[in-house]
This record gives sequence, C-alpha cells and structure tokens, in this order.
Amino acid sequence: MINDIRERLQQQISQLIIALDGIVKTTGMPIITDKSGNPLWVDVREITLRYQIPVKKIQKFFEGLKEGKVLATKCPKCNTIYFPPQDDCPKCKMSNLEWVEMPNEGELVAYTIINVKPPSFSHYSDYIIGIAKMANGVNITAWVNSKEVKIGMKVRLKVIRREPEGYITYELEPI
Repeated sequence: MINDIRERLQQQISQLIIALDGIVKTTGMPIITDKSGNPLWVDVREITLRYQIPVKKIQKFFEGLKEGKVLATKCPKCNTIYFPPQDDCPKCKMSNLEWVEMPNEGELVAYTIINVKPPSFSHYSDYIIGIAKMANGVNITAWVNSKEVKIGMKVRLKVIRREPEGYITYELEPI
C-alpha cells in the first residue's frame, strides 16, 4: 500500500517537474501558484526532501531579479536595510517594509571555495561563495564569478541566469 502511494506521488512529481521545466524556460524562475493563488518557489534539485517556500511577502524581490535589479527591504522607522529581504522589522515590530535597490558595487570581505558539494550542486565544477559589503553597508552572500579572488577586492553585483537550471539569480564579479 505504501509503495502504491509512493509510486503515485512519484508520477505526480514527475509530471509537475515536466510542467515546471516549461515555467522555468518561460519565466526564468521555478515559481508556481498554489490553490489559493499564492506564489511558491519549487526547487527541482534532487534531495530527500522537496521544499515549497511561500514567497508572497517577498515576491517583489523575484520581480526585481526579472528586471535585472537586486532588491532589499528597508524599515521606514529605524532605516535598517534587510538582505535577503523580509517583510517585518524585528527591531521596530513593523510590517510591510519599503523596497530599495541594492547598490551594484561592494568589497569582498570573505570567501570560500566549494570543493565538496551537496548532491544537488554536484554538476557544477568547484565554485566560490563570497560575502561582499556593499556600498550601503549591507553584506550579500553570493557566488563569485572569478577564478582568482582576494579579500578587499572590489566586486560588482550582477543579475544572471544560472544554467543548467535556467534560474535568474545574482552573483558577484570582480571590477
């Protein structure tokens, strides 16, 4: 009985992944709409668990990526900028924060070279993840598109389409 259920679920998942491929090719993002009309990010990497993350409150972030912009949220009361964006300020207990565009330039403050990858990233050759302090003082973690990096190097924040998934995302590149 459990195997029948598992097989049925696997067939449904396979059908959804085929449909999701079409959505990613069209929109550049694996975001579907649930029964209530809310947007959901559907990750297609192979792992034991599959997550659907509600993104309704930060959907503007993904819309910004489609327009080539990296957006953050800012509390109008205390002026704290949040990246990744969030809808609530934990300091002021305010909701519905303002949207601001992140600056394009920053400085690399830390990095690591990923040699041992999770299975869902095993199709990539070794890659670099860096933390950059942007011109507004906010730190961003992102892939660094460079073979050589050093702390203190100037970097540019850039929106790209990551292959083979076809996702629109952002990365850092040397200036």
